[in-house]
Amino acid sequence: MRAVVLLLLVASACAEVYDRCELARILKANGMDGYWGISLANWMCLAEWESHYNTDAIHHDSDGSTDYGIFQINSRWWCNDGHSVTSNACGISCSELLNPNLSVAIECAKRVVRDPNGISAWVAWRTHCQGQDLSSYVAGCGV
Repeated sequence: MRAVVLLLLVASACAEVYDRCELARILKANGMDGYWGISLANWMCLAEWESHYNTDAIHHDSDGSTDYGIFQINSRWWCNDGHSVTSNACGISCSELLNPNLSVAIECAKRVVRDPNGISAWVAWRTHCQGQDLSSYVAGCGV
């Protein structure tokens, strides 16, 4: 029981909920602005609606798969969660997507958008961001 409590405390201590502008700067510094023709504002909108900028976000889907991290990357297609069938196209453990250091999540998100569905692979982007004025997601951030 102590090990479980300690593990939960360590996991909670590692979580990061980014400030909007801080995340915008990190994504820009990691080449997300214009990556595969996708603006920084689109990435920011996606991250807001998928995780509210929370690296520790996890969502269990009705099909038995799970979405992980700031971009809510799905275990069925992109990462290995160790218990469900996966294509693991990013070649990573899903737990790596929960790291406050966003390098793995960013590289995997880049892999997702290179797929034929592009950024449309994310339902939240299609529902909340597509065709919208997204300038407010980067306004005042100096990016």
